[in-house]
Amino acid sequence: MPPLPTTAPPTAPSTAPPTAAAAAPAASPSATATASLAPPRLNAAAAQTLRNAIEREARALGFDAIGISGIELAEDERHLLQWLERGWHGEMQYMQRHGVRRSRPAELQPGTLRVISVRMNYRPAEAHSSEEVLADGQLGYVSRYALGRDYHRLMRRALARLGEAITRLAGAHTHRVFVDSAPVLEKALARNAGLGWIGKHTNLLSREAGSWFFLGEIYTDLPLPPDAAASAHCGSCTACMPACPTGAIVAPYQLDARRCISYLTIELHGPIPEALRPAIGNRIYGCDDCQLVCPWNKYARDAAHPDFRVRHGLDAPRLTELLAWSAAQFEERTRGSAIHRIGHARWLRNVAVALGNAPTSPAVIDALRAAEREQQDPLVREHVLWALQRHGFLQNNGGESK
Repeated sequence: MPPLPTTAPPTAPSTAPPTAAAAAPAASPSATATASLAPPRLNAAAAQTLRNAIEREARALGFDAIGISGIELAEDERHLLQWLERGWHGEMQYMQRHGVRRSRPAELQPGTLRVISVRMNYRPAEAHSSEEVLADGQLGYVSRYALGRDYHRLMRRALARLGEAITRLAGAHTHRVFVDSAPVLEKALARNAGLGWIGKHTNLLSREAGSWFFLGEIYTDLPLPPDAAASAHCGSCTACMPACPTGAIVAPYQLDARRCISYLTIELHGPIPEALRPAIGNRIYGCDDCQLVCPWNKYARDAAHPDFRVRHGLDAPRLTELLAWSAAQFEERTRGSAIHRIGHARWLRNVAVALGNAPTSPAVIDALRAAEREQQDPLVREHVLWALQRHGFLQNNGGESK
């Protein structure tokens, strides 16, 4: 968020009718591009034929839907700047580092006329019930987008192949591929491309597919016919707002990322604010609560790609076992997944908070006391001692538990 956040966790704005948000990794222009070329000239019929051919290629590559938009994002830019002025991006400095290039595609990629947005479902069909895991304080909850392999590489490869296919179909042109790899307002662009609307929780919603999907983009100088923008269908529903454990959805379409559990467990590098720790519950990487209660997700579809299958049993892991992971175990079990990016210390920090919120038991206390003895990292120790305090093991003057 991804969202930090994307979806992936919803932690940074995409903007839409109102202010919105989405988790995204630090902006680094890791994208695929062609050399600068004069775009082909297309009449209306040829442009529509090309658009249809592109959709066929996209579906053959595993994308569940595509849409095409123009590059006008003036209203979304206004909401983005307002969101940044409020400081709701927290420590995500990459959200403002690139100025307005995020909302002006032609400044990020000169010559851009259209944006091809794609959607790919990620929810693993075999995962344990989210509601059951969240209800069991002995287990850790990992946002469902992070249970399989990291989507960035998978989607970037597929988009690069789609770009190659477009070149075969249309001839020489300029294009550039993005999957959370540069300053892009992906949800606003996807909305304008007809892939869904931005809901009150600031995630993109589709009438056909709910919200359990990833987004990617191709910026192109091809004058393709744009699709109609999606209309909003949240109506009077506000189910997502009271469902947010930390009250991060401060108003419809407005998210304060500093309170969002996706931000706190993924983007935040230092200590998690003590006042927010109890509300995190057993969520150790991201949060899906606003999606779980959304009525539109009755139409959500499971992932078709095998790379999104659950790995290492992280759909319902025991917290006491996770706290005992060594750095080598963390590396082995998260390599190739989105979880890997937070590192071992932040992973243990999150697990310690969840154990502080778990029902008191000998196993929980033993795990926390073992971590207290063995952990030298000050970030991890702080959260372990907090967890021990929650279970009645108060610190003495030496900073150790009794």
